[in-house]
Amino acid sequence: MSLKNKYLADVYETVKRRDGNEPEFLQAVIEVLESLEPVVEADPTIEQLGIIERLVEPERFVQFRVAWVDDSGKTQVNRGFRVQFNSAIGPYKGGLRFHPSVYSGIVKFLGFEQIFKNSLTSLPIGGGKGGSDFDPKGKSDNEVMKFCQAFMTELSRHIGQFTDTPAGDIGVGGREIGYLYGQYKRVVNQFAAGVLTGKGLTFGGSLARTEATGFGCCYFTRELLKDNGDSFEGKTVCITGSGNVAIYAAVKATQLGAKVITLSDSAGYVYDPDGIDTDLVKDIKEVRRARIKEYVDSKPNAEYHEGKPWRNVKADIFMPCATQNDIDLDDAKAIVASGAIACIECANMPCTTDAVEYFRAQDIYFAPSKAVNAGGVAVSALEMSQNSERLSWTFEEVDAKLEQIMTNIYANCAAAAKKYGGDLVSGANIAGFLKVCEAMKAQGIV
Repeated sequence: MSLKNKYLADVYETVKRRDGNEPEFLQAVIEVLESLEPVVEADPTIEQLGIIERLVEPERFVQFRVAWVDDSGKTQVNRGFRVQFNSAIGPYKGGLRFHPSVYSGIVKFLGFEQIFKNSLTSLPIGGGKGGSDFDPKGKSDNEVMKFCQAFMTELSRHIGQFTDTPAGDIGVGGREIGYLYGQYKRVVNQFAAGVLTGKGLTFGGSLARTEATGFGCCYFTRELLKDNGDSFEGKTVCITGSGNVAIYAAVKATQLGAKVITLSDSAGYVYDPDGIDTDLVKDIKEVRRARIKEYVDSKPNAEYHEGKPWRNVKADIFMPCATQNDIDLDDAKAIVASGAIACIECANMPCTTDAVEYFRAQDIYFAPSKAVNAGGVAVSALEMSQNSERLSWTFEEVDAKLEQIMTNIYANCAAAAKKYGGDLVSGANIAGFLKVCEAMKAQGIV
């Protein structure tokens, strides 16, 4: 990748000098800046007002110590993070990730992506992200509760339903959100339900939130296929991951007529030629919190393999739903060579820079995560709306709003791509940027 515009090149050099030890953040920034070249060249006020310099620098970055006591009575210490990246169009909004890989670069890349993703939803939410290097795997419920309480005691001073509204991400599901919200309520002495999303239905959560990201990925993909005279009907789909995104992408893809043949976790993947049984996967991952390999114990035709499926499985559509940089250049070449028609980014930045460049140069449909997986944060914003109105919408109402939002996102990305002569990657970045840019111009140099 290379920047031709001197202004954008200078901004990126500054980012590299300041954040050269954060490769994930640099990867996210360069992709966006390359897409914005035609926009910047058409509008000199972007440079005059320093829009891009301000866009790539977080409004606030918080790092804090999280000390908690495990079941053996030993004190453990983790790091907590929250980046409040851009609030031009609304309060900071973005998930919390609990995983050993979390550090400042991961948090900043996710927060930067969130600016554009949230803008694409057309809802009034800005970009933020957070988390900790705490690993909930192998921890008891009591240890998870103790950690969440310690984490929220510090985080609570930085968030609020009109300031910053976190949600879940990898390692932060309904259990963790419940513990986090309980501690927030205790610390601030308010039932401010809108401060966290992904809550349980008994204390302000929204129907369809669990399904939202996975369903949204499939609604976006459906629109992409339809725009090109195709559909999910009769297609085989390779999905990785086995969290909410992967499970409910599998559910919706199946409903739309496809056969999902893989799911995975960090150790390996299962291949089921008969089609993945999502009810069984829910039991394994959501109830038993076990490894995906247990799937084959109940499915005699299924196979379990260590590693990743990209070079070993043939499918029409590939939907990476696990984590960042999961597909490298060699994986991308194998996917294209297998005859796949589409690779749809469902996790956050699941393809390396080289893989993205390769996909974009091939005769294959490719869609970027910031557009594809925006359904989760969209329904989080709808949860905030329900909290403000002190009412609950039906599953069907929320799902219909989600479907319309994802349909609009695809249309806006495609329109921006056509206007500026790009593809869905550049279209998503441009469409997300334009709304934020106009708001930043209107609010002055802040």
